[in-house]
Amino acid sequence: MLRLLQSGWSLVADDQVALRAEAGQLHPAAPEALRGLLEVRGLGIFGPLPLALAPLLRLVAQLVPRAGITRMPEPETWSALGVTLPAIRLHAFEASAPARLALALDAAIGRLPCRAGAFR
Repeated sequence: MLRLLQSGWSLVADDQVALRAEAGQLHPAAPEALRGLLEVRGLGIFGPLPLALAPLLRLVAQLVPRAGITRMPEPETWSALGVTLPAIRLHAFEASAPARLALALDAAIGRLPCRAGAFR
């Protein structure tokens, strides 16, 4: 999350997120007790931080060990509250994880075509 914040992304929630379905879309929000707070391993809890305004969930990233990442993955989905979204697997400790997430989001929303792999 720190690398994403440094790249201009906004925080929705740390550790827990509440989902609300409306018109076939999922809207995430932080539980009140955690709103704006970010735990940074080895440093403590920081905040309040600015939160994403009116976030809409468009992609699910599952954090997995490096061995759980395949070179050319098959498309995956994730469902909640009657809404199905594309899903990817990321190894969070790879330096490229934020860039991969941004690229996957561009593919998931149709901004960038994926010729083979997770979004074909």
